[in-house]
Amino acid sequence: MERKILLPEEELPEAWFNLIPRLPEPPAPPLDPRTGKPINPEDLRRIFPQALIEQEMSPKPWIEIPEEVRKVYRLWRPTPLRRALALEEELKTPARIYYKDESVSPPGSHKPNTAVAQAYYNKVEGIRRLATETGAGQWGSALSFACRLFGLECTVYMVRVSYQQKPYRRTLMHLWGAEVYPSPSERTEAGRRILSQNPETPGSLGIAISEAVEDAATHEDTNYALGSVLNHVLLHQTVIGLETQRQLSLVGEKPDVLIACVGGGSNFGGFTFPFIGEILEGRLSAEVLAVEPASCPTLTKGVYTYDYGDTAGLTPLLLMHTLGHTFEPPGIHAGGLRYHGDAPLVCQLVKAGVVKPRAYPQTACFEAAVLFARTEGIVPAPETSHAIRAAIDEALKARETGEEKVIVFNFSGHGHFDLSAYDAYLEGQLEDYEYPEEKIREALERLPKFPTGI
Repeated sequence: MERKILLPEEELPEAWFNLIPRLPEPPAPPLDPRTGKPINPEDLRRIFPQALIEQEMSPKPWIEIPEEVRKVYRLWRPTPLRRALALEEELKTPARIYYKDESVSPPGSHKPNTAVAQAYYNKVEGIRRLATETGAGQWGSALSFACRLFGLECTVYMVRVSYQQKPYRRTLMHLWGAEVYPSPSERTEAGRRILSQNPETPGSLGIAISEAVEDAATHEDTNYALGSVLNHVLLHQTVIGLETQRQLSLVGEKPDVLIACVGGGSNFGGFTFPFIGEILEGRLSAEVLAVEPASCPTLTKGVYTYDYGDTAGLTPLLLMHTLGHTFEPPGIHAGGLRYHGDAPLVCQLVKAGVVKPRAYPQTACFEAAVLFARTEGIVPAPETSHAIRAAIDEALKARETGEEKVIVFNFSGHGHFDLSAYDAYLEGQLEDYEYPEEKIREALERLPKFPTGI
């Protein structure tokens, strides 16, 4: 009985898996908020390189991974698929639990899978600097790492509450040469406006995105890099699912349940999309669970409509489940899951019933994370703990029914820089935030009004 299933470097995927041409219906296009019509791709050239714009709506079923990107991937990829034998024994479940360990990358999460690709394509086009946002700091540290490897400068706007909660993620970004600012900041017009309205704001990913987009749009030598949500970001992450498919085949397994946490959707999409391709083609029957925080219940409580991807309204309008672009979620420790919207591709799958969303409060997730750390030995990121909570619940359900289900989840990152959150949990000081229904209702009332006929 193998505890870890490894692939040799020569089995590193040569192409990314593109779900778009395999969908029953094409994705809805991003809209220009000024006209309500599909965005002109040329309008994106100010902040994105041409290669990423082409990948965003590419009809190609596979996108070749440049050798320069694969060379960097080999620093940590292929990543292990691990069997959670100790956790299974603790739970006394007949289910077999596997997890794809993305924590082995240098920044400690799945985020470099797209950060390296984005840095590469920007370098090829002669860009000098990238600006971005980050919640818990996993994306910011990943892009800092990638920019260092390709000789780019990096500016990170880090959500203020996470900037305060997670100082060592800031240290990691500084080690790789990035400049990091708490968001909202005084550096941008969007930041200054929000601070004037609420000087005590904890910040949000939507606000940080506004600052990073403004920074990129106002500097000729700078582009914007997004760590989640957009199609090309999820595309780059499919190396996770492709490797997992191969690893499961080596041990003769097929998943019955696939699980990943969801903030914007990058680790979820990267892990599940290759499997969802099989589901759509009728070659696999599996339940796909997208797990989010109960305090920011985008998929479970949000409205499916067009909305801005950022707070200031600088981005195109995206068709997604949203809590309203002005919604500021509570300062839970899973900072990477505090986003008002979700990836349009993930939302389309939820709308179609292919993906089932589930929401948990943070104390239930930390309870699962502690159990995982005490059995499997790895300390999970607070974001990852949501996937673990669902995996444990599915394993307990299998114990009740006696089913030998195969449960596979994405271990999206480690929690080595989140120990203050674990301290708070172990000391009984971690609180669950009530679903902020009134705040969400207020934010939804500010959804963009479309021109006649849209």
